[in-house]
Amino acid sequence: MSNEQLLRFERLLEVTRSLSITPNLEPFLQTVISAAIELTASETASILEFDEPSGTLRFLAAPWTHQDALRGIKVPVDGSAAGWVYRNVKPLHIPDAKADARYSSAVDFAAAFETQSLLAVPMLVRGKPLGVLEAVNKSKDHYTEEDITILETLAAPAALAIQNMNLQRRMEASFSELSELDRLKSGFIAITSHELRTPLGLIFGHATFLRELLGEEHREQLDVIIKNASRLKEIIESLSSVDNYETGVARLHQRAISVARIIEEVVGSFADMASRRNITLKTELDGDDLFVEADGSKISIALGNLIKNSIMFTDDGGHIFVTSQAVPGYVKVSVTDDGIGIPSKDLARIFERFFQSESHLTRRHGGMGLGLSVAKVMIEMHGGRIWAESEEGKGSNFSFLLPINSTQVESGV
Repeated sequence: MSNEQLLRFERLLEVTRSLSITPNLEPFLQTVISAAIELTASETASILEFDEPSGTLRFLAAPWTHQDALRGIKVPVDGSAAGWVYRNVKPLHIPDAKADARYSSAVDFAAAFETQSLLAVPMLVRGKPLGVLEAVNKSKDHYTEEDITILETLAAPAALAIQNMNLQRRMEASFSELSELDRLKSGFIAITSHELRTPLGLIFGHATFLRELLGEEHREQLDVIIKNASRLKEIIESLSSVDNYETGVARLHQRAISVARIIEEVVGSFADMASRRNITLKTELDGDDLFVEADGSKISIALGNLIKNSIMFTDDGGHIFVTSQAVPGYVKVSVTDDGIGIPSKDLARIFERFFQSESHLTRRHGGMGLGLSVAKVMIEMHGGRIWAESEEGKGSNFSFLLPINSTQVESGV
């Protein structure tokens, strides 16, 4: 290897290494262009990127002397040298631009420049063309195979940098869109739940009054109204609980509560629902009564939602066990069933608001995908943790940990 070739090799390495230390795309592409001009002894160079909306190539980088003139110019894929390289995915050497039909003088006219010779190579990412790197007007003789190798070597990191930037922009756009959708959703939930409370309260109150006033004759019809009004109230409360937590409005009213008492009361409230389905609902509690500093009503809501979920997705004649045990610094409560289980692909998302595992199961069993998300909110407000384990067709186990006292939460224990 001659000294000249060694210097070229070192310059190529320098450009490649700069990709890892140059955070911005534009400075790096300017480095690539400068190296292309220097190493191929050309008058100028440029980078063109394929623009999907217009189906043309646009100048992404060029020397500052030509940037303003080239900005905004769209080079057609058909009828241009750069387009030929992009479409055919191979290098192109034009020793005499005026004599080659593949070259278009439109860019020369816009930039007040005269192209005499040209060498262009495709910029590839995983074998697919992203754009074109061009070197124009070699100072001596014609472009050589070595020049092609130089441009291809420079095109590789340039293509990677462009691809990374495009991916980053798409991710930022997606995050922005998701944030806006989440804002709109939260706003809708807050307004809807607020506006529904008053008319729902009137429906509930008047239906209850009429049920007592009219006696047995219309009791069945009024019971249907009251039952569905109660269900709608539950949905509104669930929406509000999650929204209040996310907006920071929710507050805890903590005191020392008996975990055993909470479990017994909540399990007792679901006894009739389980009995109607011939589901065995039992408790297996730690021998010593366990106490935690918590908001009892919120823990009851969380546990109630877990039990209701288990009843909903356990077949008639099934079994549900609610257990409690002491672990260092925490109390662990679990709800275990031998129901239909949760598909492994859905397990990581079941605590998301409105997520419903297997739509056909949801249609069969009902629900809006709110109960588990509310349970998660209630537990996490206390600095606790909730999770699920399941095997499809064999059942599920939902567990949560509650810190014994609030100082653990404050100190991060």
